[in-house]
Amino acid sequence: MEQRTETVFRTRGLTKVYRTGAFEVHALRGVDFQASSGELLVILGPSGSGKSTFLNIIGGLDTATAGEAWFKDIELTALDPRGLTQFRRDHVGFVFQFYNLVPSLTARENVQLVTEIARNPMSTDDALALVGLTDRRDHFPAQLSGGEQQRVAIARAIAKNPAILLCDEPTGALDSATGVQVLEALTQVNKAIGATTLIITHNAATQAIADRVLRFADGQIVEETVNSQKKKPSEISW
Repeated sequence: MEQRTETVFRTRGLTKVYRTGAFEVHALRGVDFQASSGELLVILGPSGSGKSTFLNIIGGLDTATAGEAWFKDIELTALDPRGLTQFRRDHVGFVFQFYNLVPSLTARENVQLVTEIARNPMSTDDALALVGLTDRRDHFPAQLSGGEQQRVAIARAIAKNPAILLCDEPTGALDSATGVQVLEALTQVNKAIGATTLIITHNAATQAIADRVLRFADGQIVEETVNSQKKKPSEISW
């Protein structure tokens, strides 16, 4: 296997404090993190542990209170809103728990929303083929199962050829069998386009498919595990 050495993400002392009146909520407490090109990471932790806040900051959806976050040679924590928008547009694919598809558009048309504005997109049909939906490309979301809709959302996220794929509870609304299909799509995409992939989940079984597993608690990374032998999604269940 080719050695993955290029550092894509790094954070140092990443801190996020939400203030409401006199109250402060410390969502992140000095997170130090690094990810390499092509890695697939699973991030575990209970609600309120800071994992989604962390994903939002490195994805350019939120800003830090203190500390640094870098994507390659771009200091994300120094960017203004316009710079963060450009970063997201050019480099990041997002997959969320809820699919956010446009109901009046077919699967192909939903993916085309991204390919029309991306800097270096893959073809819409190639993106749908990667997630196994070639024969469903002309169907509307209401004609697709939940798992198929999520795979359309993955195709839309990868159609811009992103360097990073950030997934927040991508199987959270799905049953086990359908969730495995979505994880298979994500692992296939990770291999095919080489995007550094971070998957946030409550589902501990998912950690078996990762190169590396991070566990969040109280706004910090409290445990890191490297999988010497990864499992295929079809080999896990929950």
